[in-house]
Amino acid sequence: MLSQETIDIVKSTVPVLEQHGKTITTVFYKNMFAAHPELLNIFNHANQSKGRQQTALANTVYAAAAHIDNLGAIIPAVVQIAHKHRSLGIQKEHYPIVGYHLLGAIKEVLGDAATPEIIAAWGEAYQVIADAFIGIENEMYDNAEEAEGGWRTFKEFELVKKVPESEVITSFYFKPVDGQKLPTYKPGQYITVRFQIPGDEFTINRQYSLSQATGNDTLRISVKREDECNPNGKASVYLHRSLNIGDKIEISAPAGDFYLDTESTTPVTLISGGVGITPMMAMYQTIAKTTPERPVTFLHSARTRGHQAFHKELQAMTESLQNAKYEVLYSEEGDGFINREFLAKHVSEGSDIYVCGPTPFMQAVISGLVANGATEDKIHFEFFEPAEELQWDLATN
Repeated sequence: MLSQETIDIVKSTVPVLEQHGKTITTVFYKNMFAAHPELLNIFNHANQSKGRQQTALANTVYAAAAHIDNLGAIIPAVVQIAHKHRSLGIQKEHYPIVGYHLLGAIKEVLGDAATPEIIAAWGEAYQVIADAFIGIENEMYDNAEEAEGGWRTFKEFELVKKVPESEVITSFYFKPVDGQKLPTYKPGQYITVRFQIPGDEFTINRQYSLSQATGNDTLRISVKREDECNPNGKASVYLHRSLNIGDKIEISAPAGDFYLDTESTTPVTLISGGVGITPMMAMYQTIAKTTPERPVTFLHSARTRGHQAFHKELQAMTESLQNAKYEVLYSEEGDGFINREFLAKHVSEGSDIYVCGPTPFMQAVISGLVANGATEDKIHFEFFEPAEELQWDLATN
């Protein structure tokens, strides 16, 4: 427990963190990687270069300060981040390193304003927050390892099939090299793939949604190939061009808190944009296999027919289901976008709604859903990048 004095000091820094948070986290990452370059084997370099990780951490630090007197309020965010950490192999021993450089960055950016009292209070608060993460993540590691066919961090898989799904998306099927049975996972969860591109100093970690239902002898991910001239597309280009049948790669056990509630019989609406279709495929397949009578609507937006993956598979599953509807819009072919009017026409009232796609897509869709009367407890969404804040600005719709 934190003393009231510590709580008061930390809360007094909230306005400063709101103003300087990203500067602090930018300095933090720069200094930490300079002192511990081995951590670049864990972090996503693309998210670093785009400033996404810095923004996400700044938001987390700000939220922790604002709720330091009621940390239970941020437990959902802690659990979501803990899933990411477990999937990446973050360990207990990493937390003192992060704490040291985070406090150092606060002091460096704020200068004399970061009094010894403020640094001491934040040091105490950080330890409490770190202990919460460590405890939750250790339980996640144990659960992953103890599951039938499970493992703790990473293990080796072999690529056994590679299937183009569209002009830009390819599916990769992996089997464990040790021949063990795969653990069950929840539809919507993701894995981390870890590999090293020849000539690179550090390994690459990327998290991809599993794009098929559990119960198969392979793990399937479906990856969009980014522009090869874009350095942030390095991983996807390597997977598409250079990873061949028989090649080995390391994979973490499935993780994530965005998944279909398979116990419910409530109608479901799945809404995806672009490659955001991947976790929805696992959800749709699961409904088709286990509860084909459950009402389900699948709404998708793609740039063109050539860009869309799984169209024939979706049509076939829809025809096989008892109460299903599948609608797709091609924005560059004159169909427009999924907007408030489209949602009002196709989203069943009271349905559980799952949304995944680029951040602007999710912003527009969720704003439209809320404007149409959907309550936030019915709306579930997943970021393909470090979490950002979404604002339900109804004026934009």
